[in-house]
Amino acid sequence: MANEDKTLRPNGQADRTVGPLSYMFMWIGDGVNLGNMTLGASVVVAGLATLNIFQTFAAAIIAIGIISLIFALNDRVGYRTGVPYVVQLRMSFGLKGTIISSLLRAVPAVIWYGVQSWIGATALNEILKIFTSGGFDSIAICFVALVIFQVVLSLFGFHAIKWVEAIASVVIMLGLIYVFVKLLGSHSTAITDNWVHAKGTWGVHFFGMIMVFLGNYAAIFLSASDYSRELKAGYSDGKRGMLYFLPILVAYGFVLILGVMLASATGNSNPVKAFAIVVDNPYITVGVSMFIVLGVVATNMVANIIAPTYVIQLFTKMPYKAAATIAGLLALVSFPWVLVKDSSSEGLNMFVLIYSAFLGPLVAILLLEYYVLRKQKMNVEELYDKNGAFAGYNPAAFTALLIGAAAAFIEVDLAWIIGFIVAGIAYFLLMKFGFKNSPFKKGTIFEKKHAE
Repeated sequence: MANEDKTLRPNGQADRTVGPLSYMFMWIGDGVNLGNMTLGASVVVAGLATLNIFQTFAAAIIAIGIISLIFALNDRVGYRTGVPYVVQLRMSFGLKGTIISSLLRAVPAVIWYGVQSWIGATALNEILKIFTSGGFDSIAICFVALVIFQVVLSLFGFHAIKWVEAIASVVIMLGLIYVFVKLLGSHSTAITDNWVHAKGTWGVHFFGMIMVFLGNYAAIFLSASDYSRELKAGYSDGKRGMLYFLPILVAYGFVLILGVMLASATGNSNPVKAFAIVVDNPYITVGVSMFIVLGVVATNMVANIIAPTYVIQLFTKMPYKAAATIAGLLALVSFPWVLVKDSSSEGLNMFVLIYSAFLGPLVAILLLEYYVLRKQKMNVEELYDKNGAFAGYNPAAFTALLIGAAAAFIEVDLAWIIGFIVAGIAYFLLMKFGFKNSPFKKGTIFEKKHAE
């Protein structure tokens, strides 16, 4: 364990400085962002909602319930042992196998880093256009500048998140409440016609939107240990579950609904440009755009910087600051403008569904490993032992992952849940009946006990 960078070692009690209020603000700050609003806007296609108001609320609440449950289940490893996600992976995939499986969390995070930054750059560009009376107009320059700013901020580490989120979550919510009231006052007819009274469907598309709303958090709750290991000790599983459910319900739920309302009112799936149409006042547009930029920074600090940074450290053995810088540079070349267009955010929608096909199986394997196969018992020291039981890679985990992902692509709209169920069943059967001499059975219910 001596060769591990200190950020990958288990957090002790003294290292945990995040209290419950800061933890909740962190998830509020993560929820109130324009990427989430864009997912809400994906309910609207060509100006007309594909789900009506009741179907949209139902899809959002079901998704948030599942998100909170999996957070509460998967954060237990990090909370009890202090290990980060990339070390938790070793339990199922092994030291060598983790190098590949960790990419399934890092790649979506980097792309979301770019998407969020691109949306924030659009807002920053609106501010500069107003201040220069149209003299400046370059989203690309704003994009590069915003990513550089976030890289610098991320160099202060996880603990910089606390004060960023506390400020951002309050300020942004106030700004979004103003926009919500404005929509109800000036655009209620369009919203009623295009969303409230829309026919919608309770069929496959309804469940597909649940998967989209869920898929946005699929990468984040997968690495729940990265966050729970920073939370102060002494909180029961139930209390920690509420630390996820309440802020995500308030923030993510509100932002999803606001995204649908904006797209219904304006026909524009880019929230920044939809804001400009709704507000129609340069001074207020500046204020709202500033909230958007702040929200982008807050979200990336929580969801999209820490995880890929740890993975880069795993690959390169770089120190934290160098790895955080590389993560930012990768976000610059993630081509977010392809996923988020003014006319439609269906590209972002499809991206979420595709990576969910891999993340559903991955979280199923982790939960089954910890709760069923190992009955919540694990040897932390052995996870760091390069010559121990977890030194290689686990073929059962990779086979189950591929089987689950392949099944998920049979119906992409339901990719996450299909992959989750199929991979879970496949992993249990493979661990029980396959690879008889696998060292990964050590410590599980399938370990052979030889009587002496």
